[in-house]
Amino acid sequence: MIKKYVNIDEQLDKIHEECGVFGFYRNDDDLDSVAIAHDALYGLQHRGQQSAGITVNIDGEFTTVKEIGMVSEVFVPKALERLKNGKIAIGHVRYTSNESLDRASNQPLVLRYKEGSIGIASNGSITNFPEIRQELERGGAIFQSNSNAELMAYVIASERILTDNLEDAVLRSMDKLKGAYSTVICAPTRLIGFRDMYGFRPLCIGKLKNSYIITSESCVIDSLGGEFVRDVEPGEMVVIDEDGFHSYKSRLKAVKTSFCLFEYVYVARPDSVINGVSVHSARFKAGELLYSEYPIEADMVCGVPDSGLIAAEGYAKASGIPYGMGFVKNKYIGRTVGTGKNKKQRLLQTRLTALSSNVRGKRVIVIDDSIVRGETSQHIVRLLKDAGATEVHMLICSPPFKCPCYFGMDLHDKDIFVANRMTVEELKENIGADTLGYLSIDSLHKIADGSNIGLCDGCFSGDYNAEIPRTIFIDKYAKKIK
Repeated sequence: MIKKYVNIDEQLDKIHEECGVFGFYRNDDDLDSVAIAHDALYGLQHRGQQSAGITVNIDGEFTTVKEIGMVSEVFVPKALERLKNGKIAIGHVRYTSNESLDRASNQPLVLRYKEGSIGIASNGSITNFPEIRQELERGGAIFQSNSNAELMAYVIASERILTDNLEDAVLRSMDKLKGAYSTVICAPTRLIGFRDMYGFRPLCIGKLKNSYIITSESCVIDSLGGEFVRDVEPGEMVVIDEDGFHSYKSRLKAVKTSFCLFEYVYVARPDSVINGVSVHSARFKAGELLYSEYPIEADMVCGVPDSGLIAAEGYAKASGIPYGMGFVKNKYIGRTVGTGKNKKQRLLQTRLTALSSNVRGKRVIVIDDSIVRGETSQHIVRLLKDAGATEVHMLICSPPFKCPCYFGMDLHDKDIFVANRMTVEELKENIGADTLGYLSIDSLHKIADGSNIGLCDGCFSGDYNAEIPRTIFIDKYAKKIK
């Protein structure tokens, strides 16, 4: 029986990214590929908390351990004992918007086909998923899941039969697969990583001694004691084998590259550097820019844990208003919630509490990363006022969400966005704040000054650099875009 989990942040009105990926090619005999992959997934846990998996390649034989749960829950000692120190290892942490998690979609996925075996782990969203799947099914393909990884593996396997090598098959597949993807492949003799031509999702390369790492974020490389080499470029495939490192470019090039700006605001870890931009610096700058747009008089600046904290420090420095702790966060709540009425309200109350000794009698500026439905913002304002704050000014270090994301974020339905139902003034009254302000789109782009690729603000502006799909695939069904 498949358990039904409810992710905490779904209940807390937050946006989710899809997944985190990791790949390792061992060139040093004193390194343990299983231990390294295991540690790496802890460094990616923020990108997905609902399943985790590792595949290890020992002389062409693939062994996989994957299950619903967080890294610490999946990789108990008995599970780790099943994995031996192989030449190549890949790993994956997963987020899915479905409350019912199907184990078949857990990654890495290992596919055995005419030309051999591959293991695959991917992050992102294939926008022509329904069309490709229907074409493959007409040819006799039988799908076990709704994952992008399975679709990609089928496409690559189909192309491999028509090509001389796996590298050409992947490049041909990249021409067919539209949308956003950062993917790692464990092949019998090599590790492959590739990124869509727009560069929506992060993927980078590192070295650990003489061995190579390909992963979603540079913080993983740092945590392993490795050296960051560079980002995988949009439309690039990198291959690591016994002869070293090789780079190939897809035949198709995007008119504009399009990295997701919300990675800097919320998704990525602050100690990562993506496309030449420090995530920590971007969030700090967001706070400084919020002050330039909303120079409010107050006694204290605080942030909503965790992603609002750095922006609050930036606002405090720019304004000269003291920075302080406004909330205490309970980090030990499990992934599931209890039964009974008012589950969301009780969860909000137990996860965050206001620090009354710090906020009582003060005019407080509170900074958060985003507002989706508005319920969490209402609760945050109430917490501060109940704790004795005389004024609460809420500032958001991103613009209002107004449009769906088709490229990997869990933002499929614009009807859920409170910004499409209320004006800023109406929402301010609804949440009970004395001020409500959003960072402008122009300022949002400024937080990523120095990025070596273009940026996507489609969920805020409705302008997308890539073709948007006619249908999206949700819960086993293709749903037409409104």
